[in-house]
Amino acid sequence: MSLPEEAEATPVKLFEGDSGELEMATRRVLVQLLAGPSLDGRRHAKLWPVLVRDEALIRRLSELFLELVIDLDLQVAFTRQADAGDLETPVLLRRAQLTFLDSILLLYLRQQLTKADAQGERAVVSVDEIVEHMSVYERSTNTDRAGFHKRIQASIEKIKTHSILQKIRSSEDRFEISPTLKLLFSAEAIQSLTRTYQRMAEGEAVTSAAVSDSDDEAGV
Repeated sequence: MSLPEEAEATPVKLFEGDSGELEMATRRVLVQLLAGPSLDGRRHAKLWPVLVRDEALIRRLSELFLELVIDLDLQVAFTRQADAGDLETPVLLRRAQLTFLDSILLLYLRQQLTKADAQGERAVVSVDEIVEHMSVYERSTNTDRAGFHKRIQASIEKIKTHSILQKIRSSEDRFEISPTLKLLFSAEAIQSLTRTYQRMAEGEAVTSAAVSDSDDEAGV
């Protein structure tokens, strides 16, 4: 004998005073997306199938003026503020400003990710490779080389906190680049930054770039 429809639809309460209707696994997915920086199918193997199964429910993040960005092929997802046009909406997630070196690093990582994809390989970089690439942007008149390298290390640490650089267990100084970066850096954004750096080479002023922060706009 089956239970009445009302009884079947009654959610299981997870704690005293719980008024929620979602099961534990779905709630964990929501928490991960809101806490950021992202939900990765490899790092969150138990949560990813729940996200795929309950995608329609989870897209109700739009109730909070948030957009769910999901790529089934890459198995990555994150949230960002929805583009509400001229509608004035409260902002739940913030935007963080990146320094010039931060944006240089992100562009370099995005380029390395593109190269690795073309070759069918994992996108892996070392600290030495990053430092060598970014040292090109050190001013020839700079006398504080130690300070410049500290700034590079600070940029690396910042990007690591967004899980864009993920440490490889068998190595102390090598990292895999997260495919999430593909969703954060569009072709248009890459072109825009490239033009900025070209202007810099010609002696023009360089402006800082904006990107999603870990518990900020895109949760990355």
